[in-house]
Amino acid sequence: MKKAFVILILCLGCSKSSDPGTSTIPTPSTGATTGGSTGGTTTPSTGATSEVPSHFKLIYGATKITSDGTYVTIEATGAPDHKSIYYATNSSLYENFSGKTYNGLTFAKNPNSISSITYTYKIPVKPLAATKVTATSLGAIGISLNGVPFYNQYAGPNQPLTGEMTSFDQYYGHPAPGGKYHYHVEPLYLTTVKKDKMALLGFLLDGFPVYGPWENGKAVTNANLDVLHGHTHATTEFPAGIYHYHITQEDPYINGNGFYGTPGTVSQ
Repeated sequence: MKKAFVILILCLGCSKSSDPGTSTIPTPSTGATTGGSTGGTTTPSTGATSEVPSHFKLIYGATKITSDGTYVTIEATGAPDHKSIYYATNSSLYENFSGKTYNGLTFAKNPNSISSITYTYKIPVKPLAATKVTATSLGAIGISLNGVPFYNQYAGPNQPLTGEMTSFDQYYGHPAPGGKYHYHVEPLYLTTVKKDKMALLGFLLDGFPVYGPWENGKAVTNANLDVLHGHTHATTEFPAGIYHYHITQEDPYINGNGFYGTPGTVSQ
């Protein structure tokens, strides 16, 4: 009971807000071409008055994507398309899991279960570097290709993620209270099943893309990235070059606690 209570307290932190702030935008570093296999996708419904850029159409987990030319609006349920111990046992996506999870930690299930949530993301169509960094908050900071939200590197306000890692399922995600399934770290289903470790994996709220933990066949480390966990160069989807984030095995995992561009919004 004591162990379950500790896990519950840690998971509750995922849904609280952190204190945002601003700082000067860093100068991006540069690197080599990024991009992996496209994998199989299903095309979500698109509409509105402007064409949705092709790279946003890769978000196969969206239920609807529209654009007004300034913002792309993405609707998704946030429920993963892969199996998880956190689905109800009568679900076709339920799969029991035990043993080792992220970084070789012994898995310990948290008390939450996956629910379908109505997320609406409003993301800039043409992202630009901001003059000031907006800090990420707890909760969704972006969307992965399968529609699952990306979260930042904290379990709660300035609380390290390490205490929650034992509750990551076989694909390195877990649900917060209310059933909000999410990824804090590498979405293993995308990097090993649907795509690969060099592939485009999603977008943060500022519109800049998130790529996998490898580049040119080698692991990306924090030393290869700026303080916001990204750099600028050409990628498969953006041959003219673009700032982009990389997932790494090291804290801060997805993002360095700040958006390179001006973030849009997410509601639920």
